[in-house]
Amino acid sequence: MSSKPWCGAGLGLKRELMPQLQATPAAAIDFFEVAPENWIGMGGASARQFAWFAERYPIVAHGLSLSLGGPDPLDEILLQRIKGFLDQYQIPLYTEHLAYCSAGGHLYELLPIPATEEAVHHVAARVRRTQEILERRIALENASCYVATPVSDMAEADFIRAVLEEADCDLHLDVNNLYVNSVNFGFDPFEFLRSLPGERVVYIHIAGHLALAPDLIVDTHGDAVIDPVWALLEEAYRLFGVAPTTLERDLNIPPLAELVPEIERIATLQRQCASATPRCRHA
Repeated sequence: MSSKPWCGAGLGLKRELMPQLQATPAAAIDFFEVAPENWIGMGGASARQFAWFAERYPIVAHGLSLSLGGPDPLDEILLQRIKGFLDQYQIPLYTEHLAYCSAGGHLYELLPIPATEEAVHHVAARVRRTQEILERRIALENASCYVATPVSDMAEADFIRAVLEEADCDLHLDVNNLYVNSVNFGFDPFEFLRSLPGERVVYIHIAGHLALAPDLIVDTHGDAVIDPVWALLEEAYRLFGVAPTTLERDLNIPPLAELVPEIERIATLQRQCASATPRCRHA
């Protein structure tokens, strides 16, 4: 795997795109993101294909099922397998969602955590244990949600900050999730962005979504990024500095040629904000 610093613009690595990427590598792509749960334990042709990318590009891991906010015991067996995967492919960053997805079994949905002091302590302890097992810092992603949690005693931004500080971990900022929530719950996304602990931002997501109504958006990652979300990304760079940023596309995946302009737009915004200190990481 390359030892160059990883920064710039990335893309979620999807099996549908892998043959195109191998046949015609896109110069705009600096790194790829994968969900480790989709690749752990693979063998044969899939393992060889993944190794082709890991040998040529930095890889970032974004988890889907650790359920850091959930009531079930932390899945330390899964964490040991994730550690082996990160070590094997020299993956410099692992991130997870500030959410939960299990309660007596997997729910196959990322659900919001009540913003309470008790939840801060619960999540932070699980993050600290996660970092202990993985032997590396992790970053937590602000999650999208569609219903208000029934019990909360602090604002979402304050909850995020409290968890990150108590756990001593980093922030994976998803600007599309922020925009989705701002529409669904009627708040100013730029004001929310300014309230986040920007000094902890190490990684950023941007994506498209599905608008079902003027006041209801679903975070599908199935369409092109819209201008208000691009504006949030630019403001994040202005406020916090240029961090490595991945374009997510999980549904309605078009040919690679249709995704490259969005990746190039990330790179363009990063160049325009070059006065901010780039937050590159060494793979």
